[in-house]
Amino acid sequence: MAHTKSAKKRIESSKRKQSYNEPIRSRVKTYLAKAEEVINSGNVEAAVEVVRQAISTLDKAAKRGAIHHNKAARHKSRLVKKLNALRSTSHA
Repeated sequence: MAHTKSAKKRIESSKRKQSYNEPIRSRVKTYLAKAEEVINSGNVEAAVEVVRQAISTLDKAAKRGAIHHNKAARHKSRLVKKLNALRSTSHA
């Protein structure tokens, strides 16, 4: 348990930040999982729409500071890479 006044204040502010960030991070994980699922199903049209939603959610989370902007960029890059691979296999 914290002893100093400043440490107690940090605990409280950390709780507030966590309660703000937690639902945002959860939404990000949900959309990433949905995107992965649709990409693996092979439906290109649905995958494009779900990836677009996932990217939007990642951008919003990064803008609000819930996740680091490099983490958002990494996830977006991997999603688009998988989507492009799906597109190339469906055209061939």
